[in-house]
Amino acid sequence: MKQEPVEKKVLQIASAAGFVICILVAVWGWQTGVLTSQEKLQALVEKCGPAGALLFTVFQAVQVVIPILPGGLGCLVGVILFGPIWGFAYNYMGICVGSLMAFAVARSCGKPLLSLLFSEKMIQKYSCWAEERDRFARLFALAIFLPVAPDDFLCYLAGTTDMSWRKYTAIILLGKPFAIALYSLGLTALWQTLTG
Repeated sequence: MKQEPVEKKVLQIASAAGFVICILVAVWGWQTGVLTSQEKLQALVEKCGPAGALLFTVFQAVQVVIPILPGGLGCLVGVILFGPIWGFAYNYMGICVGSLMAFAVARSCGKPLLSLLFSEKMIQKYSCWAEERDRFARLFALAIFLPVAPDDFLCYLAGTTDMSWRKYTAIILLGKPFAIALYSLGLTALWQTLTG
């Protein structure tokens, strides 16, 4: 039986810890009413002042680079906290910055990093995209544009290819708005159904 590297075990533990922390924060938020009252949630963020928006944007960037946090949750929180326009803007800025950082990390570390951060099943499913040099940019752009693909993984995968920074940045900046808007609207509708 093949033994997993220590780094992968550490990342799996960090991922599990991140999930447990999210559950604990959710339970705390539910019990205090922060997650059941939009007014209480907004009041909590307003106490932070301008730092609240900055912290949220940093959270959105980090959740792309360190895939141990549920990223979709961030899109919903952004819209609930800051409204549809500013929530979208903060989601967009954070996710784009995080996507550029993930590309840079993968460009620096190479393919071995993928095995540390993601499951072998996911790597095998999408690795064939990277082997098709002529089609990879088109497949990647389509996946980024639609809110159904594992964007975090694909950003790292793109960093292991010969895609230029210019092309990658253009795909991220032009493709993310539609996906973020769809994700945010869908999750907001679900949130309103659950709390309405």
